[in-house]
Amino acid sequence: MASGVGALIDAALRRDWEVGVFATPVAMDGFFDTADVEARTGRPIRSAWRRPGEPRPFPAPDAVVVAPATFNTINKWAAGLADTLAVATLCEACGLGVPVGVLPCVSDALASHPAYRASLDRLRGMGVRFGDPYEGGAATGDRRFHWERALDLLERR
Repeated sequence: MASGVGALIDAALRRDWEVGVFATPVAMDGFFDTADVEARTGRPIRSAWRRPGEPRPFPAPDAVVVAPATFNTINKWAAGLADTLAVATLCEACGLGVPVGVLPCVSDALASHPAYRASLDRLRGMGVRFGDPYEGGAATGDRRFHWERALDLLERR
């Protein structure tokens, strides 16, 4: 799934967005082509905390996209459990009022869990914008993850 993140980056660049990528340590472990992402964005992927005194490699964001947003990430973010740089960045973005668009990628079984539903409610209450959850296109035969929909969430105001 995350292997298609180049489509999101390309769509953002076509809209004249500057792009920086944060990833969880799990995602960095082979879930996508890190060299390709860094080549497309011209920036390093952020996954680890900076050391004191190290410069910030990205400018402050005007908007943030979370895609694919997993069950774990959504629940940790809603609970304020900032144990990874990616989730801490999401917590901070909400605190700063930065618009956030999310494309969940959660199985139906996990999506039915009460903690997940409560997390969605909490994040929506914080102003987070959600696209339709990815279901693998079983009903329509469309197995493509619609990355650009995250950008659409942020451009509609």
